[in-house]
Amino acid sequence: MGYFNELNAGLDFLQRWLELRKEQGADVKPVVKDIKRSLARWTKEVEALKPKPGKYIEPVPYNDILAARPKGPRKLEYNLTDDQLYDKTLGALLGRCAGCVLGIPVEGRSKDAIKDWADKLGQPYPLAEYWDDYLGANAPHYLDRMDVFLKPNLDHVGQDDDLVYTVIGLLILEQAGIDFTVDDVGKLWLKYLPLACTAERRALDNLKDGIKPPKTALRNNPFMEWIGADIRSDPWGYVAPGLPEVAADLACRDASLSHIKNGTYGEMYFSAAIAAAFVVDDMKQVLKIALTEIPAKSRMAETVKESIKWCETDGDWEITWARINDKYKGMHGAHTLNNAALTIMGLLYGQNDFEKTISITVMGGLDTDCTAATAGSILGAILGAKNLPKKWTNPLGDRLVTYLIDAEEYSIKDLAQRFCKIAKEVRARYA
Repeated sequence: MGYFNELNAGLDFLQRWLELRKEQGADVKPVVKDIKRSLARWTKEVEALKPKPGKYIEPVPYNDILAARPKGPRKLEYNLTDDQLYDKTLGALLGRCAGCVLGIPVEGRSKDAIKDWADKLGQPYPLAEYWDDYLGANAPHYLDRMDVFLKPNLDHVGQDDDLVYTVIGLLILEQAGIDFTVDDVGKLWLKYLPLACTAERRALDNLKDGIKPPKTALRNNPFMEWIGADIRSDPWGYVAPGLPEVAADLACRDASLSHIKNGTYGEMYFSAAIAAAFVVDDMKQVLKIALTEIPAKSRMAETVKESIKWCETDGDWEITWARINDKYKGMHGAHTLNNAALTIMGLLYGQNDFEKTISITVMGGLDTDCTAATAGSILGAILGAKNLPKKWTNPLGDRLVTYLIDAEEYSIKDLAQRFCKIAKEVRARYA
């Protein structure tokens, strides 16, 4: 998948020639050196290119983002008891875990490949259970084993970045407070994160090189609008129930370490959606409320509005999937926009049925653990833990394992309690 596949083919063909001539005894070092110089020069030239003015208005500074938003409620009616808040927070966490675990064994695969895999394993399609086996080579998953996410072995939630950033968000709030800055985020990443991917990897490397936020999002980072910030949405929504504007503000501070524009808007959008889901039961309304917290003329807003419209008119998730697939053909499978569209598809066609929601989301393909985790989190906040199907939550136990430094293992119930404690502080400040 990509917009420039002819370049991939050309570079691969060039590499094959270099290998052949090296094997035959030719001195290829001067040519390789020249190629590297040319690649570095072309990369700088492309990095320096400026987008032409167009229909999109996508500011970076937070105050400019606020000015580009449409009108919105900002605060929603809130009447949850402490027990209800805890149940919804636990539901969101369990929903995120379940969606993530379901998506991991087929992460990055196409819709057709996922269907063929289910058929090969003899598992239901649409999905109605966790996977019996994973699709792809036998390889570790971060510092864990891939098979810990399979139905026969499930007894806890294993290591995955979609859950690690949920935990590190909590640690940021507990250690730096609700007034944390992007500098605080950077300091705590350096303390806890041993590794990262794509934009987060670039930001972490930039921090280690002494680059200060928010410049960490800009240097050597072609991933600045990918899904990495999106998967960090949850903590800010969990601690701002009924306060979508506050959730989006917290999310923007976090995202600006590694992302700009639609990378940032993705985190802001889904944080606002989670905050709304604590007090609004109608999924379409939740998604529309969250739209009011990002720039109205951004590509992210366009993605959300188009996806909602297609779900309203198509009546069949596979028809909507085909529209999404056509619209974003060539876009990398870990981008914010195409995955956001698939998440919205799963949420709306799921019709507040947990199994249908995470299953349809995973069946759409692309970054399946990310999309299903987000969908599960939003619906989990609406339904609450007591209303989630036990077939999806019981196998998870009450144990979440991470790869964070000196902060590896957690009780999911305890995490929910800790998020609730901060939520009460946030509501006391902003409600």
